[in-house]
Amino acid sequence: MSAEQDDRMEALLIGIDAGCLPVLEKLWNEGRLENLEAVCKDGVCEPLESQIPPWTPSAWPSMYTGVNPGKHGVFGFVDYDGYDWRVVTGDSVKEHSLWTLLDHHGMSSVVVNVPVTHPPDDIDGAVIPGFIAPEDPPCHPEGVLEEVRDAIGEYRVYPAYARDDQEWTDAERMDEYETLTRMRGEAFDYLAEQHEPDFGFLQFQKTDTVFHEFGGDWEKIRRVYEAMDEQVGRILENHDPKRVFVASDHGMGPYEKEEFRVNEYLREEGYVEATQGGKGMPSWNPIRTQLREGNDDDTWEPSFTEKVAATAAKFGVTTKRIGSGLDKLGLQDVARRYAPDGVVRTASTQVDFPESTAYMRARTELGVRINLQGRDPEGVVPQSEYEAVRDDLIEDLRDIEAPDGEPVFEEVGPSEKYFSGPYTEKSVDIVTVPNDFQHFLSAQLLGEQFDDPTEPWNHKLPGVFAAAGEGIDGDSVTDDAHLFDVAPTILAALGLPVSDRMDGRVLPHVEETEAWNYPPYEVEEASVSAEDADVQDRLADLGYLE
Repeated sequence: MSAEQDDRMEALLIGIDAGCLPVLEKLWNEGRLENLEAVCKDGVCEPLESQIPPWTPSAWPSMYTGVNPGKHGVFGFVDYDGYDWRVVTGDSVKEHSLWTLLDHHGMSSVVVNVPVTHPPDDIDGAVIPGFIAPEDPPCHPEGVLEEVRDAIGEYRVYPAYARDDQEWTDAERMDEYETLTRMRGEAFDYLAEQHEPDFGFLQFQKTDTVFHEFGGDWEKIRRVYEAMDEQVGRILENHDPKRVFVASDHGMGPYEKEEFRVNEYLREEGYVEATQGGKGMPSWNPIRTQLREGNDDDTWEPSFTEKVAATAAKFGVTTKRIGSGLDKLGLQDVARRYAPDGVVRTASTQVDFPESTAYMRARTELGVRINLQGRDPEGVVPQSEYEAVRDDLIEDLRDIEAPDGEPVFEEVGPSEKYFSGPYTEKSVDIVTVPNDFQHFLSAQLLGEQFDDPTEPWNHKLPGVFAAAGEGIDGDSVTDDAHLFDVAPTILAALGLPVSDRMDGRVLPHVEETEAWNYPPYEVEEASVSAEDADVQDRLADLGYLE
């Protein structure tokens, strides 16, 4: 092997949000995505089981740390302080990332657009944070984002439009999707050229967003995936990494059955108390525009107008009541278009968290939280009654049937079946897994338990994993690869020890290495300073929380 070859990137990880074999294989059958298909043909390609919950802010940290949410501390888009909430950041992740472990071994990394990496780690290399960072996020090293923009032109984390901006046509939105995808590839290409890293991690987010915004519109899906594949080809040609890995945080597919509103059911069963007005359920809607505009707040407080709406709601002037009247006049769509999100939220019927026995905090948590004395600020369930209340509620939830007579949930169980580690108290108490992920779950109080799904396409458990290159056994087979296995497998492929805290295993495609007891992750108590706390207004226009 020549000295020139020795300088090649040791490993490249291509992250495809929502990537899954049903979508990829359909595109391959159409003769598309030749670069990704070549990786799969040269090595191994298989389904990758996601975690519970299979959503971006928790799943990507699980992938890049190799541990379950109970060990890294991120269960959803928001973290809770009692009944209040703030959007998660990279500081919320309490375990070493793949690139910080590599840094421990003297190996450099370039990490571009990976979710939940703001603020960035101080490593040998470069980091440009992705999803859930504010626009224009601090990057590592300082000034690198400006350097990238000087080299490639504009670079944005989020689209230039808001999802509810009616002035943008579908054609213009798709052009923006392709532009954002190109930015990812060009930024990574430039940084890899400048830093010559041992490890590269490039993530594509719009491969997920296109489903949320446009449902199953195959032409739009094809355009985004082809744009992604073009950038993958560019990176492979320019940097010729010794090993290439492809992984997704979850899959994607249609939700063909009714939406189930968990809190509406819990209210009918006497577990949930409702209130009129207030701050409302966690939602991206009031903070997503701030995120796009680079605002760095990590939570949302009602404005004067929104507080007025909340007060009006207490006297019966609710969003639902107004909407019913406007609907009779044929004006409801106009109201939806122009009413500020925060006004709609504060004027809605909401869960009264302190007064409720149990409730769903956010639909993407996939579960129910019990309002427990001694843990929650105004808990109503005594510690001595916790197990009995939980057992009864588990049985009740297991018995719920959809209108077609089939169970709504494939599995309902205690949180400890899914989570372990020092941060399990942050989790829900009862995990609710929709039957074949066909039912969209909602935390909203809207009067009916079942309705048409808010989003007809959403997350599924099976994602995708592929690996090719030096030391990859292309003939090895496994049918149970899991999200937690990605980080230990990459470490082993590089000949490095895995962490003994990892929940994942080394997949049989590479030679297994020993396990080390790496230094524990140092939790910085000062990480929630006023300045750092201005870091969240995030989430792009996905409506993950209601």
